[in-house]
Amino acid sequence: MISIDLNCDMGESFGPSIVGDDAAIMPLISSANIACGFHGGDPIVMNNTIKLAKQFGVSIGAHPSFFDLKNFGRKEIQLNEEEIFQLVIYQVSALLGFIKLNNAKLIHVKPHGALYNMAARNKTYAVAIAKAVKAIDPQLILYGLAGSYSIEAGLAAGLKTCAEVFADRTYQDDGSLTPRSQPDAIIKDPALAVEQVLMMVENGKVKTITGKLLSVKAETVCIHGDTPGAAVYAKAIRKGLEQRGVTIRSIKSEG
Repeated sequence: MISIDLNCDMGESFGPSIVGDDAAIMPLISSANIACGFHGGDPIVMNNTIKLAKQFGVSIGAHPSFFDLKNFGRKEIQLNEEEIFQLVIYQVSALLGFIKLNNAKLIHVKPHGALYNMAARNKTYAVAIAKAVKAIDPQLILYGLAGSYSIEAGLAAGLKTCAEVFADRTYQDDGSLTPRSQPDAIIKDPALAVEQVLMMVENGKVKTITGKLLSVKAETVCIHGDTPGAAVYAKAIRKGLEQRGVTIRSIKSEG
């Protein structure tokens, strides 16, 4: 039987309560990547999102980014290896404070936005992130783009990794995600997102924007919590997977 982790970027709002689709999405996923304050989220939201994840038995991950509130962490910033290392240490440690407060457990780390994409293609960024994750806790799982330097660096550091594919993003011929600056970067039709997910999970293939079929390793599927109608996507994808007999469970539950 096929199983897959279904993750979502969450806690990316500000204020006294859960905002947006997070409350509707949480019961549908198996892992939550919680923003650590540098692109979204604040202490109250971080704490409340951890509580929500615990309520539904969802695995908790840290979602560090560049310090870039203005651009939601989606602007590329040039940093050296030590600066990247410290950036990740700082943010994950902040989330760990609230993890401890709520008697919860941190399972994984998944970089956000531009930091994620740069690590996928830049060895310096990938190595620095992997080193930071290992320094915090060598038992943590590092999420990264399937087939990228992020996975390579994590394995080289002795970490358990999780190869990630995307439900609502299109792919380039080199296996990278289509930049958000391009009009065809986002899959806006939930039915098409389900079709792409099933092809990746069941067949290990993804169709690029040019129609080329690429091999891809899918261990976790990402739904972006800030995508308009994200809860509709999550519900459709979960239903589509379950109808095909695919079990949805977090990586920590496997093995």
